[in-house]
Amino acid sequence: MGKKRKPMPILIVSAGVLLLLLLITVARLNAFIAFVLVSLFVGVAGGLPILDTVRAIESGVGKTLSSLVMILGFGAMLGKLVADSGAALQITQRLVAIFGIKNVQWALIIAGFIVGIPLFYSVGFVILVPLVFTIAASTGLPLLYVGIPMLAALSVTHGFLPPHPAPTAIAESFNADVGKTLLLGLLAALPPILIIVPLFAKWSKKYDPQPLEEFYQTEEIPESKMPSLAVSLFTASLPVILIGLSTVVRMVTPVGSGLHDWAGIIGNPVLAMLATVLVAIYLLGIKRGRTMDHIMASLVKAISSITMVLLIIGGAGALKEVLVESQVSEYIGKMLESSTISPLVLAWLIAAAIRVSVGSATVAGLTAAGIVLPLVTSSGTSPELMVLAIGAGSIFLSHVNDGGFWLFKEYFNLSIKETLLTWSVMETTVSIVGLFTILLIDLFV
Repeated sequence: MGKKRKPMPILIVSAGVLLLLLLITVARLNAFIAFVLVSLFVGVAGGLPILDTVRAIESGVGKTLSSLVMILGFGAMLGKLVADSGAALQITQRLVAIFGIKNVQWALIIAGFIVGIPLFYSVGFVILVPLVFTIAASTGLPLLYVGIPMLAALSVTHGFLPPHPAPTAIAESFNADVGKTLLLGLLAALPPILIIVPLFAKWSKKYDPQPLEEFYQTEEIPESKMPSLAVSLFTASLPVILIGLSTVVRMVTPVGSGLHDWAGIIGNPVLAMLATVLVAIYLLGIKRGRTMDHIMASLVKAISSITMVLLIIGGAGALKEVLVESQVSEYIGKMLESSTISPLVLAWLIAAAIRVSVGSATVAGLTAAGIVLPLVTSSGTSPELMVLAIGAGSIFLSHVNDGGFWLFKEYFNLSIKETLLTWSVMETTVSIVGLFTILLIDLFV
């Protein structure tokens, strides 16, 4: 059956995004259901028969999740092993002891990066914040002075770096090299963090939050039961080591050489995550005295925790496929090509606008990716930097519609105004400085 071209496809996309925002924020509908409904609307409005639209939705979900299921599944397993074994606590405690009170912020930034790579943001937050409270109480340092730098590092890993869900999904969608995205993401993350620390060292001292006592309590793991610092660092960082090393080797060796081919194998995200999980099962599980049955039961819980995340990513993939099949995506690409604004800035602006409206960084990033997808091939812009630009926009201005906002507010026992002036300003600063850093990197890539 023929497809009908609509005269103003941009109106269809605008209406679709508006409908998505209303369904999530006003109707309080689950994001996956909202994505499917919006995909149906955009497809039919774009001239696709409804059954063709359904087939496009099915195809989009399948294409998007085909490899991501394994990467994100292994990532969730690794995060669970790192958390349950005490490796995350070991990394933080030892780094604080090594750096000392004077440099405690830098210790927590490094801990936030390392722990943030294998853990989802909310999990890393809940594990590390009680430790931040303890450090602040024992050193006499202002609580936000200690806590905000670590949370900034956690936020950056969530928005910028694979194997987190949104950056990984967007990289797959854009056919971006995951290893290169990771390395450039680490580079792009440095300036925001370097600015955040001195800025909030003075700014946050004016606030004196009094967290509730129950938030100080965390599961005690005896030192003898924790893995060593070396084992903890190695296991948590192994995906970055494998993928990053592979990318560097492939950049400096000729295509077709044995070393280049082997580097491609060890740096494949699925194989890198699988290898890391197997190493973690042994080093953080079996070697620590846990039985295989107990470890496997723990991994089952880890997988169940990401089911909805996978569905949301699949829903975003469905919308992207419908945009392509209805030729709306092609129209948007041609329209955006004529814009004088940098594609990286456009991608950031779209992601930031959706983030402010919806609250979810994952939804904002994936929705923006579907809209700007044509620019990736037509503009000649680095797909890896486009991933990072969307990631930076997706963490812009966290406020009352974002779960992370309320996590911060409740744990630190702040007023909404104080949370806006600390957490929201911090997230916005990271997002804007991140964009400028990405634009600077674009001059040299």
